Amino acid sequence: MLNTEMTGGVPVRDTLPSGSVLDAETVSLVRLSGVIAAGTEPQIRDALARAAADCRPEWVEEVVLQSYLFAGFPRALNAAREWRRISGRRAPATDEDEDFGNAPRWRTEGERTCATVYGPFYERLRHNIRELHPALDAWMIVEGYGKVLSRSALDLKRRELCIVSACATARQDRQLHSHLHGAIHAGASSAEVAAVLDAVADLVGADGSRQYQQLLTRVVSR
Repeated sequence: MLNTEMTGGVPVRDTLPSGSVLDAETVSLVRLSGVIAAGTEPQIRDALARAAADCRPEWVEEVVLQSYLFAGFPRALNAAREWRRISGRRAPATDEDEDFGNAPRWRTEGERTCATVYGPFYERLRHNIRELHPALDAWMIVEGYGKVLSRSALDLKRRELCIVSACATARQDRQLHSHLHGAIHAGASSAEVAAVLDAVADLVGADGSRQYQQLLTRVVSR
């Protein structure tokens, strides 16, 4: 059952779904990721305020940063601006990933991270993406899985749970299918992944929620 209240006329759900196997901090993170991908500005502000109360700020910043891969720069920038305002935290003066001389390391780490996420499907993925365009394959590995998703400030399991949330709310079904597998390959249990889908059920609607829970069942049963 989804528990909601009203804040400024906007429906807001409780941070922790009833009976969730996820801790409140992780639920706030996955909720934030899904809202950044598809929520309204009031929903994003509310999700950031809840994350500020529930979560380590370093983790929130990583979820905001990685959101540009799944929600695009406009939503990531808006979320970052709201996070600075709500949290009162200034941006770090420097970041090691400003240095594009790290590209060889990003490639190596990206290949390792992508192989973890895709498991037995990794080689087929690389072939299929390269058939779309070789630049997309390089960007996916170096930029996506290397520079962003291999950052050490947030563990891969939570990153993948946040990606599941973002893909679900953005209704990117093919990518959701892949990252349901990916979250499990990264160490999440099927119950934890189901709790992520429950955390954003109000954003995908009853039909979408039922569809995605059924998709998870098929993924787990294979």
